[in-house]
Amino acid sequence: MAEFTTKDGITIAYDVAGDGPPVLLLHGFPQTRMMWHAIAPTLAHNFTVVTADLRGYGASTKPAQMEDMSFRHMAADQRALMAYLGFDQFHLVGHDRGGRTAHRMALDSQEAILSLTLMDIVPTHHLLDQLSQHVAKAYYHWFFLAQPEPLPETMIGHDPDAFFESCLAGWGGRMDGFDADALNAYRTSWRDPDCIRTMCNDYRAAIDVDFDLDAADLNRTVDCPAFVLYGADGIMGRAYNVPTTWADRLTHMQAKGLPGGHFFPDTHPAETVQALKDFLTAQS
Repeated sequence: MAEFTTKDGITIAYDVAGDGPPVLLLHGFPQTRMMWHAIAPTLAHNFTVVTADLRGYGASTKPAQMEDMSFRHMAADQRALMAYLGFDQFHLVGHDRGGRTAHRMALDSQEAILSLTLMDIVPTHHLLDQLSQHVAKAYYHWFFLAQPEPLPETMIGHDPDAFFESCLAGWGGRMDGFDADALNAYRTSWRDPDCIRTMCNDYRAAIDVDFDLDAADLNRTVDCPAFVLYGADGIMGRAYNVPTTWADRLTHMQAKGLPGGHFFPDTHPAETVQALKDFLTAQS
C-alpha cells in the first residue's frame, strides 16, 4: 500500500500495478479498493492500474464534516492522486459510490478523462428526484444512513457485520460469492467507528450537497467514450432501463448487462474484467 496526501490534508491509500495506459478504479459502499483484487491483476497486463480507497473508506482519511464527503471532494482527491502519479489523462472506472465520484470527476475535469465506465448506478439526481416505491424499499439505506448523527452510527455500531453483510447479501443476491480475503478487508474497514461515521456522511452529503450540484449540471454532458455496466439480476437492472437513465448525460455511450446483482465485480470478476478489457482496449 502507498499513500498520497492532498493539499487539503486528506491521505488517500492506493496501489499501482502494471504498465500501459493509466486506469483508475474506484470502489463503492461498503467496500474498499480490495474489491478489485480479481480484476486489477488481469488489467495490469495491458494497463497501469491504480486502485484507491475513497476518502472516508478503507485506509484513507476519515474527514470530520459531512460536507467533506461530497462526490466533488472525493473526485478532487482522486484527480490529484493521478496528477501526483504523473497521469494528466486516464481511463476512469467506478462502481457504486465510486461510480458517482467518477461521474462528478468527469463533469468537473473532462479534460483529464479518456473514458468513463460506470457500474450499476443510475444518476444520483435521477434516483432521488424520481424515487419509486420499489427503489425506496430496496435502497432504504440511502435514507437511513442520511439520518442525523448519531442515530445510524449508534445503531450500526452495535453490530456492523450484521448491517453491512445484509447490504452485500441483499443487493448482491448471496454472500457465498464474495472472496474471503476481500470480505476480511471490508470488515476491517466497516468495524471502524470513524468509517461508519464517514459512510453515513457520504449518504448525507449525497442528499444535502450532491443533489444540488447535480441539479445545476443537468444540461451538461460527458463527451468522452462511456461504458455503462449493470447487474442484469440486480435491483437497478430490474427497476430501471439503466442505459436510458444515462442517455442524455453521456454523449458516446455503450452499455451492457452482466450476470449477477449489484456486486458483480466481486461475484462475477471474470465477466467484469473481460468487459472492461474489451472496452478499454478499444479506447487505447
